[in-house]
Amino acid sequence: MLLHQHFIKVAKRCGDKPAFIDRTSNKRISYSKALIASLILSDKIKKYHEGFIGIMIPTSAGCALSILGTLMSGKIPVMINYSTGAASNALYAQNKCSFKTIITSKALLEKINCPVIDGMIFIEDIMENVTAGDKLKAAFISKLPVPVIQRLVYSGNEDDNIVILFTSGSEKDPKAVQLTHKNISSNIRDFSQVMKMFENDIMLANLPYFHVFGLTVNLWTPLYFGMTIVSYANPLDYKMICTILREEKPTVMVGTPSFLGGYLRKSESGDFSSIRLIVSGADKCPDVLRKEFKEKHGIILYEGYGTTETSPVISVNTPEHNKPGSVGRILPNVKVRIENYETGNECKPGEIGRILVKGDLVMKGYLDDFEETSMRIRHGWYDTGDMGYIDKDGFLWHSGRLKRFVKIGGEMVSLVKVEDVLQKLLPEDVTCSVVEVPDALKGVRIVAAVTKKIDERKILKQMSAHLPNIALPKQFVVIEELPKMGSGKIDFRTVANMLHEILRGK
Repeated sequence: MLLHQHFIKVAKRCGDKPAFIDRTSNKRISYSKALIASLILSDKIKKYHEGFIGIMIPTSAGCALSILGTLMSGKIPVMINYSTGAASNALYAQNKCSFKTIITSKALLEKINCPVIDGMIFIEDIMENVTAGDKLKAAFISKLPVPVIQRLVYSGNEDDNIVILFTSGSEKDPKAVQLTHKNISSNIRDFSQVMKMFENDIMLANLPYFHVFGLTVNLWTPLYFGMTIVSYANPLDYKMICTILREEKPTVMVGTPSFLGGYLRKSESGDFSSIRLIVSGADKCPDVLRKEFKEKHGIILYEGYGTTETSPVISVNTPEHNKPGSVGRILPNVKVRIENYETGNECKPGEIGRILVKGDLVMKGYLDDFEETSMRIRHGWYDTGDMGYIDKDGFLWHSGRLKRFVKIGGEMVSLVKVEDVLQKLLPEDVTCSVVEVPDALKGVRIVAAVTKKIDERKILKQMSAHLPNIALPKQFVVIEELPKMGSGKIDFRTVANMLHEILRGK
């Protein structure tokens, strides 16, 4: 069943139960009202003739309802990253996917100082032009039996695209990922089988919906089960998130290590008391973050792993099966193969290789990019571009992007491992990013960006106890604020470019 069709069934069952508690607009919207609003938006969006509709709205009830309305109208939402370079991202999406219409918000454009791009329409204007007749019509339809409503909105098949998302672009230009209803719904079913999701859960939605982690876990998962979504548009407003945790008492939350670390620092005793499940993803979770959550709030922070192209969850630690440092066991109905990056042979337990994934979670492909799709999906196996291994107990360990390995002196050095060792030795208020930069004599060298000046000689001596000499950073450069993606991940490409420019100028 298509996910917007499934939402109709859930909305009819849940009725007056809150679907959204939107802490940005301070609106509370029941499932019944959400169904009516999405039907109204569906009618409005039908008049646009394109197959794709851009959506550039912060995490909110308005964004969620725009996605539902777009799908009910038979169009496909293209989610646009507004966190950095919103105007260029909007133009890139329009060009890449050949469409014009972008639903956005006047308030957002003003806040981020983004110019109006040709084709933009405002959610505020759409809602202002809703007539009494529109409301009556949608309210009448919402009272009809579920099968009748489902027939009145778009009904295709589960291999239809549900969204176009863009890869982070942290290493090269973003690719347009086509995810289907089958991809996301199968992923929800598989991870909820091991994570135990319930209708009475309350989901804190603080991640952006233009990122697959936010879209699947913070939007579609709670709507799938009939949970209440507590949304807030700014995941960087750490203090406000802690206030929301205390006041709304969500039971489930997820986040990137960067965001979770911010909430932890600003939190007070009792802020996390309602949380029964908290999962870190999208980036490696530092051991110190797990330790501090346990010490400060008595909460176990679980870690999972996924990619945009796999809807996203591939593996996750759970209350029943948790091995800190790993990214958990592979989900039911998902296959993972660890392949030697030189020979192509399957690796033995404990042997590091490329992580390949197979199952209903794997994307349809990159939009209008047959070459890149065929390079990444071979015989149904998706090549994540990540390196890792499976241990004897069946836990997956992530060793970093293949592109975050560098060959020095004939040896493959993991920049993620170097970063991990360095981070543990740095003072608590200092963060780091380790990258490779060109070297005229040796081809490449390892350089570490740190947010404050450190005792380099002392740190290198400590690092040498854990790493071979070829893996030690050749230089340390202070960058007071490391550039980040909208998801909270460090933007390694920008860090590398910054270091290259700084070092070239010396």
